[in-house]
Amino acid sequence: MVEQDWLTERFAEHHDRLRAVAYRMLRSPGDAEDAVQEAWLRVSRADTGQVENPGGWLTTVVARVCLNMLEARQVRREEPAGALPPEPVSSQAGPEDDALLADSVGVALMVVLDTLTPAERLAFVLHDIFAVSFGEIGEIIDRSPAAARQLASRARRRVQGAAAASDAARSRKREVVEAFLAASRDGNFAALLSLLDANATLVADPAAVRMGATAEARGADAVAAVFSGRAEAARLAMVDGVPAAVWAHRGRPQVVFTFTVDDGKITGIELQADPALLGDLDVVYLGGE
Repeated sequence: MVEQDWLTERFAEHHDRLRAVAYRMLRSPGDAEDAVQEAWLRVSRADTGQVENPGGWLTTVVARVCLNMLEARQVRREEPAGALPPEPVSSQAGPEDDALLADSVGVALMVVLDTLTPAERLAFVLHDIFAVSFGEIGEIIDRSPAAARQLASRARRRVQGAAAASDAARSRKREVVEAFLAASRDGNFAALLSLLDANATLVADPAAVRMGATAEARGADAVAAVFSGRAEAARLAMVDGVPAAVWAHRGRPQVVFTFTVDDGKITGIELQADPALLGDLDVVYLGGE
């Protein structure tokens, strides 16, 4: 009973880290929670008498569970036609989940993890994000420390390559959004049209409409007419790591303007003012607008 109490306390103590490991590995809040629960079932039946580093031991158990889940996903993707399709990655990640990955590889790069093999993904995440030694990683994937190092290095190169492309895309989008805000404030209709795709759309959620926003507009002329001479108080910002605009009151976001940009043209603008949604967003205001 004493041993079980000790284990329960250690698991609770490291729960946040274990969930972070699982989420970074699996990119699905539901799968991450399942992995942590499976890890608990495993450790609750294990002999803990020889455990000297509970945090490292629990991380190893969770990592092995995640590796099994990733390998199972890979098998599902390789099943012949007629089998059930692979489970989609959940899109219901909460803001705290996105922040975990953003701190390490950037929200825009999360998809890169899906292109790695399970072993590459595990080696990269555990070593580069959680500083787990290659010796420990090698034991988890049943390979030598040198092989684990090589896997992490290969994954790192792919992530860094994607980072460069992602940064360039974010930079281009920021320039377009910044120019749109300037043209809007100045009432420069021609400049707005030059930034909008001919079939651009504007959609506002019910909360934004209640605040006076136009519910919907279609076509460059209609969208430009909505914004010309307006948006004076909207500020350029990074919202969950993506260039956007935010109207705030007393420092609290009231409306978020998200932009879809394709080939340098704005194809869609969405206004969101639902307080439940805004409270979950990571907003960083930018200068120079």
